[in-house]
Amino acid sequence: MALSSHEGSRFADLLKEHEETLVKSWAEEASRSLRGRLSHAELQRQVGELQKGFLGALEGGARELTDDAAAELRAQLSELSSTRARQGFTANETAVSVFALKDAVLKVVDSEGGADAQTLRDYVSFSTFVDRAALFTFDSYVRIREELISDQAEQLLELSTPVVKLWDGVVAVPLVGTLDSARAQVVMERLLQTLVDTGSPYAIIDITGVQAVDTQVAQHILKTVVAARLMGADCIISGIRPQIAQTIVALGIEFGDIATKATLADALRHVLKLTGTRKQER
Repeated sequence: MALSSHEGSRFADLLKEHEETLVKSWAEEASRSLRGRLSHAELQRQVGELQKGFLGALEGGARELTDDAAAELRAQLSELSSTRARQGFTANETAVSVFALKDAVLKVVDSEGGADAQTLRDYVSFSTFVDRAALFTFDSYVRIREELISDQAEQLLELSTPVVKLWDGVVAVPLVGTLDSARAQVVMERLLQTLVDTGSPYAIIDITGVQAVDTQVAQHILKTVVAARLMGADCIISGIRPQIAQTIVALGIEFGDIATKATLADALRHVLKLTGTRKQER
């Protein structure tokens, strides 16, 4: 049900005439679901801005939330969702803060001498407009929250695949946990970029922290080694524990001429010997 021209004008006048009372009552109603986790001053600021947003939309002739006249209101609702999502509030708590406008408006309507049939019809239409605004806020919150979770997952993925410089010309990638396709891609990209940045001819891929090695994990490691070789760097795989060695043999996985060592220390000693030999040959 869209607002009629009369209904929009009536409630625009009501929002303007009772601005202070509405903001105060709206903040009180909204605070009940927030359980004191947002300061009263901040909540009043938020609902005060939204009150102006609703007023601007109605005065601009908005009859639906999707109208151009409600563009600024939609932006404010999205901003509220973004702020609340980052503050740790739920989608329900965020939407309820918008729904609370209906209770605040109803109090004002009652204070003006009660509601006749026409006023009730007007209020129902206005309530529908507010409901759609609250649902828009809910949808915006969910979308923004998903983006935040995705960004955080990407950041954690990068943090879980560090590339460290062990020695001049030697970098290492200590892997911990599960190596899936997404993480393997990050490992490869970060390793290759580090090889370019440092000019290192050797890279150690340490799988001590990898709980299990299956065919898929082995393929990811081999692809990383091949990519590094194309960049002119040799890779050594360390952290081959007895259980993993048995699994690799049982699966028939072959690392070919790739050097493998039991520990990271063994791999580093191996690389330093190769480095020393090359220096002597020069």
